Formats: sequence, C-alpha cells, structure tokens
Amino acid sequence: MMFLQFFIWGSWYATGGNYMKSHGMSDLIYIAYMVSPIGSIVSPFFLGLIADRLFAVQKVMGFMHILSGIFVFLAPSMSETSPVLFLTFLLFHMLCYMPTVGLATATAFHLLKDKENDFPFVRVFGTLGWIFAGVIVSYLLQGDTTPLPMYVAGAGGILMGIYCFTLPNVPPKGSGKKISVRDIIGLDALKQLNSRPFVIFVIGLLLISIPFASYFAYVPIFLKAAGITSPAFKMTFGQMSEVIFLILMPWFFRKLGIKWVLILGLSAWTLRYALFAFGATDAVTGMLILGILLHGACYDFVYVAGQVYIDQKASPAIRAQAQGFFVLISYGVGQGLGTLAAGGIFNSIMGSGEPTLEQWQTFWTIPLIFALVVTIMFALGFQENIQPKERPVVVE
Repeated sequence: MMFLQFFIWGSWYATGGNYMKSHGMSDLIYIAYMVSPIGSIVSPFFLGLIADRLFAVQKVMGFMHILSGIFVFLAPSMSETSPVLFLTFLLFHMLCYMPTVGLATATAFHLLKDKENDFPFVRVFGTLGWIFAGVIVSYLLQGDTTPLPMYVAGAGGILMGIYCFTLPNVPPKGSGKKISVRDIIGLDALKQLNSRPFVIFVIGLLLISIPFASYFAYVPIFLKAAGITSPAFKMTFGQMSEVIFLILMPWFFRKLGIKWVLILGLSAWTLRYALFAFGATDAVTGMLILGILLHGACYDFVYVAGQVYIDQKASPAIRAQAQGFFVLISYGVGQGLGTLAAGGIFNSIMGSGEPTLEQWQTFWTIPLIFALVVTIMFALGFQENIQPKERPVVVE
C-alpha cells in the first residue's frame, strides 16, 4: 500500500516544474504546485466525514485513486489545448489523491500494534516507491521535460485503486452517529489535543512547511540550471537517505525523545537551504547533492515524527481526524502559503529570462533565513519530550 501510494506522487512531482518550463509555462509553475495544498485542505472532510462515518476506508481509497489516476493521465493532453485545462486536471488529480495520504496513514496506524517502532518500517516502503518512480521516469525514460511521468503516475493510480479493494477492511468507526460540522472539520479532536506543547508543535509544523514548498517545485529547475543531468533522478537521492533515517528513527526516539528529533529535523532544513544558497553561484555539485541528501532528516524528523507524535497524543476515537488535521496544516495551509510565496519570489527575482546562478543564490537565501528563525523559535518554545512506549515483551 505505502509503496504504490508514494510511487504515484513521486512519478510526476519532481518533474512537473521542468515539464512546464519546457512548455512555456514557467510563470505558472507555482500554481501547479498549489494543487497539492488545495487537495490537502479538502482532505479532513474525507477523513472526518466519508471515511469516519459512511464507507470503509479501503473502498474510499480505491475509488479516489482510480479517479486521480485518470485525471493525471489526461493532464498532459490538456496542456496542448490550454494551460488552464492542464492546471484544472492537475487540481482534480490532487483533490482525489491527497485525501488518500491521510487515509493510508490512518490505515497503517489502525492495523499496527507497536506503532512507534513499526510505522517507520511500513512508511519506508512509501519512500522506496518514490525512489522507484524517480529512477523510472528520470533515469530510465529520461522524461524530465516530457509527459511520460504523468502517464506513469496515471497508470500507477489506477493500479493502486484496484489494489485498495483487496486491503484489510477498516470500517468507519463513526457509522450510525449523527454527522456534525464539528466532527467534519475536527473541532472535537482539536479540543481534546489542546495544550501548549501541541499548539507550539502545530505552529512549528505550519511555519516549516512554508519553505518546504519551494523544494519540489524549484530544486529540479535549479539543478538543471546548475548543469546537473537527470534532476528528478538526483532528487531521489533524498528519498534514499530517507530510507536510512526511517530505519534509524526508533533509535533516535529512544535516545532523544520527540522534542530533539523534531529540532534535528528543523535544523536540517536550515542546513539544506544554506548549502543551496552558498553552493549556487559556483554550482558546487557536492554542496547541492548534500542538500538533497539531507531530505531524510528534513522530512522524516519533522513529518513522519510529527505523525507519530499526533498518534501518541490522540485517542483512538479521533486518530483519523487528527491525522487529517496534520495533513491540513502541513501539506495544506503551510505548503499552500509557501507555494504562493515561492512563486511570487521566483517570478520577482528571475523575471522572464533564464535565471542566473546569482539569482538562484538570492532565491535560496530567503527560505534559509526563514527556516533558521523557525528552528530557534521552536527549540525555545517546545518543552514536551515524549519518549516512545516500550515494545511489549511477548512470551511464547
């Protein structure tokens, strides 16, 4: 499930910017990457209403994946007609796809017994799916500027949709209960989770998601400008490092606790953008690749650790809503604001011509400063250091 879930996303997400640039849509790249945050904002409604109240989770996932696959498969043909139609089909794709991210996570947490130790090993297959997608579309097919990645994503979406109907049954826990607006938008879940550490966590997650929005949208274009071939394939080096950090995550949890894991993740974002900014002018390949390799710490120690933290804080009755709220804040509001900001900054700094490496340095300096401030604020404000539950001892 996790492998196919992220194979779909990884097939086109790192190539989308270069595809649009090669088809004369450079100034619209940020709009294409806004479709993911919009889909994430819609996600809690599916998690809080359809999957929690009306239908089994695997059936909702199956239906949504088939629709998402059809839309992304057709999107490139729309670009030949109109950029607006292309962006519309991408939007429909992510409106269907993004709810399944939270549903897949909720399914995993529902089925796993020792979540803190086992979830990272399940989630690592999602990372492997993203890597496999990047190798196929960028390295083997050399499709960074072609519609091939979207065709691969579409086929993967339809396959995933069919597969979802074979997953273990996860029935709607709230079946038969009265539907209320409070449940749909997760107000009751937020009320239960309300505490100073949780509020600081949410603010930190929201703020660090803002500079994150510039990564997949503009790093592949940056790498191409720096003379690095097969940029989407090089981006998979970050997912390769993610595999290592996911495997090590239970050890970090035991040794450091959630607070310091999150601070390490935030610090990795600061270091990454420093490497991009200082390595830009001379196109220092080693610095740029190292910045990509930091993706494991950046993503796992903030996003995956954040999902584990929310699961520890939430009761079983509100876990699906709580995971939906996580998707809303991080992939939705945070990355939505970040995508708008990155698009405005990119268009302002780069203009209509081919960006210079000096302009790229200016571009990356802005998220560097922002990530540094967020890291310092979070380190000073977040005081809760939950230790993971011990793995139960089973006597044969």
